[in-house]
Amino acid sequence: MLLLVPTSIIGLAFIIERGLALRWKKIIPPEVEKALDLCRSKEDLGMLHGICEQQPSALSRLLLVAVEHLSWPKGENADAIQTRARHEIAQMERGIVVLEIVVGIAPLLGLVGTINGLISLFSGLSRTGLGDNAIVAHGISIALNTTLSGLLIAIPALIAWSYYNKKVETLAIEMETLCDGFLRRFYLHDEK
Repeated sequence: MLLLVPTSIIGLAFIIERGLALRWKKIIPPEVEKALDLCRSKEDLGMLHGICEQQPSALSRLLLVAVEHLSWPKGENADAIQTRARHEIAQMERGIVVLEIVVGIAPLLGLVGTINGLISLFSGLSRTGLGDNAIVAHGISIALNTTLSGLLIAIPALIAWSYYNKKVETLAIEMETLCDGFLRRFYLHDEK
């Protein structure tokens, strides 16, 4: 049961931390998105570059790679963006694995507590005899509380883990769409 307390604290800490880190405005700031939308020609690139430097975010770093490599062929620029995107996605996923571990380990720790409690209960019964059924029922109830505690820790961690995984995927798709639109717009101008 004692191991469930730090497991609970760690799970809660990572749920809060990832919730703050994966806010949409933190990953894709509206100011950067607006500057990207207004960036229609090479004359606007300085403005976009400046805003991306002032508003550090995952999208800003991807756009900085795109802007700084516009002299490269489109495919090579896209590869450079994709390399940086993998790094950004890894940063967004950081900590989510801890929630996955909490989801797996909390019920197991609860089960260990239950087994330990039942062993103690039956060990005591073997010495004293069956005696009062109420005492046996109470002992089993106490032993099962650790399983319940483990599940009550794991369920919110599982919900958060699923939600954050989907959120990272959604943010990655949105950043990919924005960067792809930027590349298409600027390489289309060069082709004309």
